[in-house]
Amino acid sequence: MVESFNNGGITVDLIHRDSPRSPSYDPSNTRFQRLRSAFDRAFSRKASLMSSSLSPAGGEYLMKIMIGSPPVEQLGIADTGSDLTWIQCKPCTQCYKQNLPLFDPSRTSSYRPVSCESDQCTSSGTASCDRHNSCQYQDSYGDNSYSSGELAVDTFTFDGGVSFPKVAFGCGHSNDGTFSQTGSGIVGLGGGSISIINQLQSSIGGKFSYCLALLNSNVSSKISFGSSAVVGGPNAVSTPLVKKKEATFYYLTLEGVSVGAERVDYYVSSNKASGMGGGDDGNIIIDSGTTLTFLPEELYDGVEAALVEAVTTGSRVSDPSGVFKLCYRSEGGVSSPSITAHFRGADVVLPQGSIFVEVEKGIVCLTLVPSQDFAIFGNLHQINYHIGYDLLNHRLSFMPTDCSKPLQ
Repeated sequence: MVESFNNGGITVDLIHRDSPRSPSYDPSNTRFQRLRSAFDRAFSRKASLMSSSLSPAGGEYLMKIMIGSPPVEQLGIADTGSDLTWIQCKPCTQCYKQNLPLFDPSRTSSYRPVSCESDQCTSSGTASCDRHNSCQYQDSYGDNSYSSGELAVDTFTFDGGVSFPKVAFGCGHSNDGTFSQTGSGIVGLGGGSISIINQLQSSIGGKFSYCLALLNSNVSSKISFGSSAVVGGPNAVSTPLVKKKEATFYYLTLEGVSVGAERVDYYVSSNKASGMGGGDDGNIIIDSGTTLTFLPEELYDGVEAALVEAVTTGSRVSDPSGVFKLCYRSEGGVSSPSITAHFRGADVVLPQGSIFVEVEKGIVCLTLVPSQDFAIFGNLHQINYHIGYDLLNHRLSFMPTDCSKPLQ
């Protein structure tokens, strides 16, 4: 099956947890309640990413994979801020409630435990050995959630029937915390060696991409691997992916932000200012699992000042929940100038409808927020871009498109 894949690539659905297509969708929640929950998750996730650990509650998109022979459906959080893919497995000494049946390794003929001497065991993070010399992993998260169990390999199958043998993943026998019952676990899409992106590198060429549709769209977002993930065209721009000691995250270099024609440049004055280990390179990460964009505080201050001068509609008010710094009361919304993020070599215009968002009836707030420590380019500002990751050439590409339509 991999042979047919090599000629075409894979594209599968990404389901936003708050969309009507999500198993966790609650129609009784208002649009404002769903937004507030997403904003709260963004702050929790930022705190966890700072400690180099995922906040599982922060995952925004779900992805279906099939594991085993015969293949069994799993629904995991697609996470660019995490490396190890893991799912809940039988027998379970401690498991959180999930909608799908637990994965049973005794029912798949291709399941094999990973030995303690393997490179996969070494790269899985906190690992130990049991009396049968099989690798035992443990992932702990910033909100005290955890997953532990056996590291194993099995066949992974994607929509369309494309299969990959001997993919390493965690078979979790003890898992608890803030995980949603919608998901079976986590699909690790980070930059580390144990992530499925690097495990499948020889087949997909280190390439994956996604296209995030508007949250109120009736279509699913998409994630692609291999030749389907190549992002190009006359409107495409690209910027270097900066390698750092923390291999999981995808670091970019943000040189400034423009509000209309007024550019606010960002200068890193110290190691503390970037929150990323110092230096101008790699001063922000791009993350699909964080809703908001967190800008370095001094850069945010300049952007906010420029917006205050430019926005003439509505009256400025405080955010009732105290999350956002710049809010207006305006029944008709706010007329904002365009905002452009200037990454090194790539100017990315933020989606107009995502700059100011109505957080309560008649109150709109700026979805850029200041950060004193860790900068993140969030998913609200990636909407309607085909975003391609090329890990072999260390490039990230953006191409504006309508993500509600099939990718070209």
